[in-house]
Amino acid sequence: MNDTLTRSYGSYISINLTTRQLSFYEGDRLIKTYPVGVGKPSTPTPTGDFTVISKVMYPGGVLGSRWMGLSIPKGNYGIHGTNNPSSIGGYVSNGCIRMYNQDVEELFPKVVIGLPVNIRSGAGESQPVNTSAGIQGTTSAHTVHTGETLWEIARQYGKTLDQIIQANNIMNPDVIYPGQQIIIP
Repeated sequence: MNDTLTRSYGSYISINLTTRQLSFYEGDRLIKTYPVGVGKPSTPTPTGDFTVISKVMYPGGVLGSRWMGLSIPKGNYGIHGTNNPSSIGGYVSNGCIRMYNQDVEELFPKVVIGLPVNIRSGAGESQPVNTSAGIQGTTSAHTVHTGETLWEIARQYGKTLDQIIQANNIMNPDVIYPGQQIIIP
């Protein structure tokens, strides 16, 4: 994440394509994480550091109730709501980041034009280190399989559920997806 941009705005959005989660930060403090739908393999979501360049209320149709355009070159990409809530959590879009309408409506007023947005594909890539969580040492990742729960994964690696939740900034331990990468502290 571009530290100059983060210092200028004090907030930023981080999107992890592997876990299909959007996290909103104020400074280094995680405020909230939301599940999202992202680009399918044939039309992937671009990765990198971008900014919010436009905001539209009620764009309609497939864009749901809010649109936040991103500075991604060679395309019209954004973070938006959806008229297909079952697509959240999947690799389904033409490259945009889809959110539940109620989630994008909650996030929308916190976002200003120019806000930094970091989109990454890996579990640990560009992720801020949470030094206050008391998690130290080496980490590894676990790929979630169909039917697994976060509790089972924690037990498998000899970790507490709280350690796994903190390492992954998980808001709801009941919502994990097959193929999701879980950081094991």
